[in-house]
Amino acid sequence: MRQLLTIGRYFQSKFGQRVRKIPISLQGFTCPNIDGSLAKGGCIYCRNESFSPSFIKIEQYKPSITMNFSLKSNPILSNQLSQLEEQFYWHANFHKDKFEVKKYMMYFQSYTNTYAPLSTLKALYDKALGFENVVGMSIGTRIDCVSDEILDLLEGYVKDGKEIWLEYGIQSVFDKTLALINRAHSIQGAQELFAKTRQRGIKVCAHLMYGLPNETADMMLHSLDCVLRWGIDGIKIHPLYVVEQTQLARMYEAKKYEPIDLDSYVELIVESIQRIPPDVVIQRISSGAHHQSLIAPKWCFDKNIQMRILRERLLEIGVVY
Repeated sequence: MRQLLTIGRYFQSKFGQRVRKIPISLQGFTCPNIDGSLAKGGCIYCRNESFSPSFIKIEQYKPSITMNFSLKSNPILSNQLSQLEEQFYWHANFHKDKFEVKKYMMYFQSYTNTYAPLSTLKALYDKALGFENVVGMSIGTRIDCVSDEILDLLEGYVKDGKEIWLEYGIQSVFDKTLALINRAHSIQGAQELFAKTRQRGIKVCAHLMYGLPNETADMMLHSLDCVLRWGIDGIKIHPLYVVEQTQLARMYEAKKYEPIDLDSYVELIVESIQRIPPDVVIQRISSGAHHQSLIAPKWCFDKNIQMRILRERLLEIGVVY
């Protein structure tokens, strides 16, 4: 039996114990395809509270300002630092008490977490890495929101012995798909950015979505083959699901979009696993929206159902997840 290099096994091997990723969502963060600098409305499927467990903790805050690269000062930085601390201790204490976890990775999850002035990013990252027993951080972002200055900042943490990951939301390598889902950027430059990131000792995790509008199975697997060829350290694959109050929901209701079915998704994952090299960390192969806003497909309501079926199917080909 082949045992996959999951994120849990990777952490256990590197740190000799369990490491828990702490999800962080901060007031004022957004994306350039939301705030109007490139587009408005965000990705057609995006509703952050449906997949971020920390998002509920900032819903009470109405940001007086939103982050972007041209912001001259940040009047809500103190609020962001307080939210960061509150979310860290809430999650860390829960996992310490219930699961005896003693090491943590900070995971900047919601929106684009490099889309802010460098001084703000440094203040937040410094605080995140300053908590006791935090071994590093993982940062969700886009390929058009990472500059050389940001890479230089992150490289400094690597040199200080911290584990640093950039999680790039690729979703698809097809520009037609990216335009349809309102990413407001092309795939151009992604390969070079991956190389620049890894050259600094920063690890790259590529996010892909299976089931995007008008994509065939061959197209989804081609996206996987591309990011593997470009060079990555980790991979996350998600099924696309429909939640309320999104453009994708309107497409679904107008019968202009049909979600991927569970059997098709499982077979795509089985094929994907056989293509992923053994040294690439498989951080996720499922995604659940345990949230009342989920419209379809209903099998995404509970990712435990997905994982049970995926594990059983992988065992059939000699793979242990």
